[in-house]
Amino acid sequence: MSRVALLGSCSLIIATALCPASAYGKKPFRKDIEFFEKKIRPVLVKHCYECHAADAEELGGRLRLDTRQGMRDGGESGPAVVDGNPDTSLIVQALRYDGIEMPPDEPLSESVINDFVSWIRRGAPDPRFAKPAKVERPKAPSTDLWSLQPVENPEVPEVRDRRWPSDPLDQFVLARIESKRLRPTHDAEPRILARRLHVDLTGLPPSIREVDEFERDYRQRGGLAVEDLVDALLARPQFGERWGRHWLDVARYGESNGNDGLGRNPTFPHAWRYRDYVIDALNDDRPYDQFLAEQIAGDLLPSDSPTQRDRYLVATGFLAIGSKPAKAMNNNFAMDVVADQIDVIGQGVMGLSVACARCHDHKFDPISTQDYYALAGNFTSSETMWGVAANEKLTAPPTDLHVLEAAPKVLPPKDFVETVVVLDSNTGKPKAVPKSKWPAGTPLAMGLRDRDMPADCKINIKGDAKKLGNAVPRGFLTACEVESSVAAPIGVDPKQSGRLQLAQWLTSASHPLTARVMVNRVWMHLFGEGLVRTPNDFGVYGEQPTHPQLLDHLASRFVDNGWSLKRLIRTIVLSRTYQLSSRASAELVEADAENLLWARHSLRRLDAESLRDSMLAASGQLDPTPADGSIIRHRDILVNRAGNLHLPSRHRSVYLCYLRDSAPPELAPFDLPSFVTTVAQRDVSTVPGQSLHLYNSPFVIEQARHLAQLATSHAKSDDARVRMLFRRTLCRDPAPAELRGAIAMVNAAAGEFGDKGTEKAWEALAQAMLTTNEFRYVD
Repeated sequence: MSRVALLGSCSLIIATALCPASAYGKKPFRKDIEFFEKKIRPVLVKHCYECHAADAEELGGRLRLDTRQGMRDGGESGPAVVDGNPDTSLIVQALRYDGIEMPPDEPLSESVINDFVSWIRRGAPDPRFAKPAKVERPKAPSTDLWSLQPVENPEVPEVRDRRWPSDPLDQFVLARIESKRLRPTHDAEPRILARRLHVDLTGLPPSIREVDEFERDYRQRGGLAVEDLVDALLARPQFGERWGRHWLDVARYGESNGNDGLGRNPTFPHAWRYRDYVIDALNDDRPYDQFLAEQIAGDLLPSDSPTQRDRYLVATGFLAIGSKPAKAMNNNFAMDVVADQIDVIGQGVMGLSVACARCHDHKFDPISTQDYYALAGNFTSSETMWGVAANEKLTAPPTDLHVLEAAPKVLPPKDFVETVVVLDSNTGKPKAVPKSKWPAGTPLAMGLRDRDMPADCKINIKGDAKKLGNAVPRGFLTACEVESSVAAPIGVDPKQSGRLQLAQWLTSASHPLTARVMVNRVWMHLFGEGLVRTPNDFGVYGEQPTHPQLLDHLASRFVDNGWSLKRLIRTIVLSRTYQLSSRASAELVEADAENLLWARHSLRRLDAESLRDSMLAASGQLDPTPADGSIIRHRDILVNRAGNLHLPSRHRSVYLCYLRDSAPPELAPFDLPSFVTTVAQRDVSTVPGQSLHLYNSPFVIEQARHLAQLATSHAKSDDARVRMLFRRTLCRDPAPAELRGAIAMVNAAAGEFGDKGTEKAWEALAQAMLTTNEFRYVD
């Protein structure tokens, strides 16, 4: 019997929590839409819309490229796009100058053509569902959008069942449920609630001892036991590691630049300092407004000590760690960097896609080109510092770095070679160049600082940095009406970049987006979906909130409670709504298949990091201490010339090396983002490669071996060994049928492995336990 077949038979005898396929749907993944918005739409706007859009003076070849349907209907020559088939798509042929030549002035770069090929291979995902009628641009931005209205704290609604709610937020939920003449499902069992809280708050499963203790305490004290558990989990350092990982997705954190289109991927050996900053900030419960201010303008904030000054400088890495395009033959390089910074502020903080306004007034949302370049001026007046980028000037020209005062020096190993090999641009031959200009071990950080002479940014006509229009005074989005906390309105200091005032504007208590967006993301991480189910898009084409009054109620409480994330999370997880079971009657499921009423909890799969960490915890191999730095902290090199840089680690997954285009192999199969754009909600896919990974991964096999050794060395009977495996993985005892089936499988399989048959059979059972749905899902 092969190991794969054996594991398959093991899985059949173990109780599993099945997940309905309908939970995943068939709509395009968010990363595909983001690829279109970043790589495809700007090219279409800049090079194609002049002749192939509704407002073109003469529609070339009767072809519309400004709508999804227009590209598929095509013009005189046929469809411009054939989903999944770039070679037969006329738009690719035209870009390649293969019989058709578009744009006619000059061919676009090979990297742009490759982007279109990749997009079409993905199925050409395209969010532009506008009707093909001619679009009239608004003369002025409209502020009718729901998300731009002031946050108002609504009155808590009355409900018929007054005994059910345990928090005002429950009344908003129950009022909607009762309006549909439905009832919420029952509360989750204590053992299920314990695991849910541990995973949601720390990213780690509880031990069987912790589950047993909580269950006893819950039977005696009810809700008080839940409060004590929540407070204990929020105080653990693992909280910052869990919730810090969520923010790092938003911050598009990566430890290398990513492929620049020319095959270069230089490391960012100092990015890990920003990672540690985020984890520490969340563990300290730094108020969210202060957290944002430090990341946007930390270099401009007053500090009381060298340690605090270092922290502020490291925080500005938020705006520096983004993926850079190739500098070679790219006149727009500097503005591309600015576009990334605007995007992480726009989508990451405000939940609005501002990037479209780089080339033209936003087609749908009230964001003008003037607004875009008003924001851009804050960043063109700042110097972005990412380091030497492996001394590959064609990728990203070398920049300065922040030198930290209080951080200790860390010298590289004695056998470390402090030079890298690059190609001489004159001779084309390899040459050695010096790790950086700083002495070995100097504590450095990526970040931003103001330029000596801040200035307003000129409009780049159609996004082209070589075609300049009028300068736009530095500022913010005009559609967001924000009240200043002081008498004077928030305006940019002409002697500074404007980032400090940008931070003040974003964190004003009256800003209509900042608190709403963050509250929605917290809800999403705790329930699987947000109250707004497009967490990065609060614009016209984003989804409306399921409970708009509840969203504003929570946003108001968030600000009134000092922007405390821990208090917000505590409020939500102590609610009756959060503590509901995911089991529900057929009537309730049929009446609300998408769970828009929140009348039950949703079954959720562990994300990549939590799955790996849970396996390490079950096998007894997890090292709970923070990792020291990064495996590339002394390596300013090209990833694609260095082979596999990843090393085995027993630390939590947040401390692994997150190289762009070279993800940690233990995590890569499970919907890990590319970390090129800001990501609020990860995709959840179910593909055969994930099962194959769980069967064949050296990491999974190693954890199964450690887990089996624990069971066989600490328990003498087969019954006790099976019970130990169940208790370490599923936090419960096996049912009688499961116990009998597991022992029968081990006995039957022992003869298949030769001399070490019994040992291998227990390892196979352990691996099957680690791959069950019950282990991989949170109920």
